Amino acid sequence: MTARFNSFVVFAEMRTGSNFLEANLNAFPGIKCHGEAFNPHFIGYPNTTHILGVDQATRDADPTALLRQIKHDPEAMGGFRYFHDHDPRVLDLVLDDPAVAKIILTRNPVESYVSWKIAQATGQWKLTDMKAHKTAQAVFDPAEFEAHLEALQAFQLLLLNRLQTSGQTAFYVAYEDLQSVEVMNGIAAYLGVPVLLEELDKNLKKQNPSPLSEKVSNYAAMEQALSRLDRFDLTRTPNFEPRRGPNVPGYVTGIKAPLLFMPIAGGPQQEVRRWLAALDGEKQNALGMKMTQKDLRQWKRQKVGHRSFAVLRHPILRAHEVFCHRILNSGQGSYLQLRRTLVRRYRLPLPEEGQENAIDTATHRAAFVAFLNFLKGNLAGQTAVRVDPAWATQAQIVQGFGEFTLPDMILREDTLVRDLAALAADVGYADAPRVEPAAFYGAHSLEDIYDEELEVMGADVYQRDYMMFGFDRWR
Repeated sequence: MTARFNSFVVFAEMRTGSNFLEANLNAFPGIKCHGEAFNPHFIGYPNTTHILGVDQATRDADPTALLRQIKHDPEAMGGFRYFHDHDPRVLDLVLDDPAVAKIILTRNPVESYVSWKIAQATGQWKLTDMKAHKTAQAVFDPAEFEAHLEALQAFQLLLLNRLQTSGQTAFYVAYEDLQSVEVMNGIAAYLGVPVLLEELDKNLKKQNPSPLSEKVSNYAAMEQALSRLDRFDLTRTPNFEPRRGPNVPGYVTGIKAPLLFMPIAGGPQQEVRRWLAALDGEKQNALGMKMTQKDLRQWKRQKVGHRSFAVLRHPILRAHEVFCHRILNSGQGSYLQLRRTLVRRYRLPLPEEGQENAIDTATHRAAFVAFLNFLKGNLAGQTAVRVDPAWATQAQIVQGFGEFTLPDMILREDTLVRDLAALAADVGYADAPRVEPAAFYGAHSLEDIYDEELEVMGADVYQRDYMMFGFDRWR
């Protein structure tokens, strides 16, 4: 039977017990862990000059050269330890390869931080004999710890997401598990090595076995600082929206003006396109549109000093415009099939097709309230209907832009006249035309039906946009 893996990587961080884990992996016949093989400051270990015939200069020029040697070592299944700040070129290579086994080692981040601070103070990073033990107390720095914690969490989330989306799994090991020979044998079995250890390698010793209260000089201050951290992220706004790509074909470039408009569906798109074309005295069909990523990269290279921008619309105004144009409307521009589904399955009290402009404000408001209720469930992943870009959160859309390029500026519709004039002046258009006010769809405006209840509902549906972009009441 073909072996499942041809090599392995241990994802860990400093002071998580990775030296101890490596020592025990290397106690198995047929397993060889090559230290921090891709540490940018050394190769493998501080005092080594090469791994499997590959020196540091060769590795730095081409990390795949060392990866190949580790994978094809005829004497053992090879692997290495990888920390979040190691050579980033290697990360994709191993995460995308299901033949590389993933072992993920974690430790309580407070304990790893304190251990790191003590090691910095003593200069002692390994201990093989208690008689050589050096002691010191750590000084807890809240800002430094928060940065340490953020880096660890971001890396762990990256690993989790990449493994999930590629259909892979990993062998997770906690720091406390390292003292279990059964767990160590389980790792070997996961790697496909049938040999069992009878006992653990005893050469490395735990350096700081005392409680945290004895290892931290400002322990009370540490307790106070940690109490302010939201360990469970209780204030986070839940987000169940699907991730969105950058949607480059929807971007619009000026005719001569070095401006790139990155539209957000449901916002003032036509008005901005007309303004962008008017900068050069042309019509909209002369604008650059439907580009590929290659096209846009070429445009960026050619238009030195270019600026890109997106425009936010108030969430409740945007929801109302989308409702009127795409859902209430049954003519041109309507999501007609979706409209019928919303009436049939979600009981939206919409008028008969073709009768939408004949309804009164009370009926219009009731239908919009029902649509907001639908949006709340839809954005929370509770419906069978797609989250359409027209009503997806603007935060999610802007985040999707970042997969290719982020806008230089995020403008607001209510200050668009001023902001676009300043933007045009920045790229040499001192007498730019004034952008037209937005034209809204339908017989009834939001102003006709707006009240406190609608504001509360809109803020509840789009709480992520309200928080991320600081939106206040619409009126």
